[in-house]
Amino acid sequence: MPDYDFDVLVIGSGPGGYVAAIRAAQLGLKTACAESRETLGGTCLNVGCIPSKALLHASELFEEAAHGTLAKWGVKTSGVEVDLAVMHESKDTAVKGLTGGIEFLFKKNKVEWLKGHATFEDAHKVKIGDRTVTAKNIVIATGSSVTPLPGVEVDNDKHRIVDSTGALALPAVPKTMVVIGGGVIGLELGSVWRRLGAQVTVVEFLDEILPGMDGEVRKEARKILKKQGFEFRMATKVTKAEAKGDGVTLTVEPAKGGAAETIEAEVVLVSIGRRPNTEGLGLDKIGLELNKRGQIETDRDFRTKVDGVWAIGDVIPGPMLAHKAEDEGLAVAENIAGQTGIVNHAVIPSVVYTYPEIAGVGLTEEEAKQDGEVKVGKFPMLANSRAKTNREPDGFVKVIADAKTDRVLGVWMIATVAGTMIAQAAQAMEFGATSEDIAYTCHAHPTHSEALKEAAMAVTGKPIHI
Repeated sequence: MPDYDFDVLVIGSGPGGYVAAIRAAQLGLKTACAESRETLGGTCLNVGCIPSKALLHASELFEEAAHGTLAKWGVKTSGVEVDLAVMHESKDTAVKGLTGGIEFLFKKNKVEWLKGHATFEDAHKVKIGDRTVTAKNIVIATGSSVTPLPGVEVDNDKHRIVDSTGALALPAVPKTMVVIGGGVIGLELGSVWRRLGAQVTVVEFLDEILPGMDGEVRKEARKILKKQGFEFRMATKVTKAEAKGDGVTLTVEPAKGGAAETIEAEVVLVSIGRRPNTEGLGLDKIGLELNKRGQIETDRDFRTKVDGVWAIGDVIPGPMLAHKAEDEGLAVAENIAGQTGIVNHAVIPSVVYTYPEIAGVGLTEEEAKQDGEVKVGKFPMLANSRAKTNREPDGFVKVIADAKTDRVLGVWMIATVAGTMIAQAAQAMEFGATSEDIAYTCHAHPTHSEALKEAAMAVTGKPIHI
C-alpha cells in the first residue's frame, strides 16, 4: 500500500477549497491545502463577495445621508462628504479579518497550508513551489477568473479600463462609468459608484439584464435601477475600448449588426462573466480533459474520471457561486471519508446585492412552464406592512408551484432584504414544501418575510392584504 504525505490535498483555498480542507480534517483525514495567494479565502474573500459588500453597504449609508432619505425620517444632515480612503480602509479591514479567520481555522483543525502554485506530476503527486508532495486524494478547487473581452484590454493599475478587482480599488469617484455586462457583478459594482456620484451606463449584449433569472424579475429590476439613475444600452455589442488621458472611448454597435458609434467614459468596467481556473495545473499529465466550456466534468460525488482526483466549485459545471462551492466542499470531504455527501443542485439560491436586493431559487416561471402546468402567486412589497413603514415599496415576491401537486418549483423576489428572505424559500423547497405549507406557516409581524407567505397564499388565489 502506497505511503502518502497526506490523505487529502485541496488545491485552492476559496470558499469551496477551504471548507473541503477543514471538513476533511474534522473527519480525521491528514489534510493540506495549496494556495498561491498571499492570503487564504480565494477570490470571494479577497477581491469578490466580501469587499464588494463592504463598499455596497458604505455607499448605501452615504446615499441615505446625502440624498435626503434620512431627512424624511427627521434625521437632518448637512455637509455630507465621501471619504473614499476610509471606505477602502473599512473594506480592507473586513477582508483582513475574514482571511485571517480562515488561517486560524486551518491551525485549529491542523490543516497544513502549502504556499505556492500547484501543478500535477501525476494523479497522486503535486509540485507546489519548490516542494513536491503526495496525496491519496486530491481535490481541485481552483475557482474562476474574469473572462476577457476581445478588443478591450484591462489595466487595473491605470484605473481606466478595469475588471471587478480594479473596480473595488478606484482611487476617486469617476464622473462617468460604463459597465460592460448587465450581470450580477456589473450591477453591484455599478451600484456602488452610482451612489457615490458617478453617472453609470450599462451596456449589455442581450435584450435584458440578469441572464438566467426569472423574466418578470429581470424586467422589474431594470425598471427600478433605471429609476435610480442607471442608463441601459441593451442589445449592444462592444467592439473596442481605447484609453486616452483621462478617459476611455468605447466603440459599440447593435448586437444584431449595424452602424458603429462611440461612448465616452472616465472609467470602463468589464464584467462579462468568469471562466474556470484550470491553466497551469498540468491536467494533461493525468489525462484529464476539459469540456467545451473549459470545465472539469465530475460524477454526482465530485469524482473526476481520474481515480483519486476530485473537483468542486467554479471549475465544474453549475452556477459560479460561493455557497454552491461551500456545499460541494462539505460533500466531497464526506465522500472521501466514506460518508454520503450530497448537494441538491436544484435548490441553490442566487442573490444580487443591489438596492433593493434580487434573489431567486429553483426554476424560473419560463423554465417551470416548459415542464408542465404551473400556478403562480405574487405579492407586491408595496402592500407589505414592514416595507411600507420603512418606505421600501419596490419589488415583489413570486411563488411558482406545480399545478397538480402544489409543490413549490421556484421562488423569486425583489426586496430590500431578499438575500435573507430567500433562505426560507430554499429550505422549504429542500423539504419538498407545497405553497400551502408556506402559506400556513406563521410568519412574524411586521416583517418583510410576510410577503412570501402572502405570495404563497396567492398561488391559490387567497392573499389577505391585497
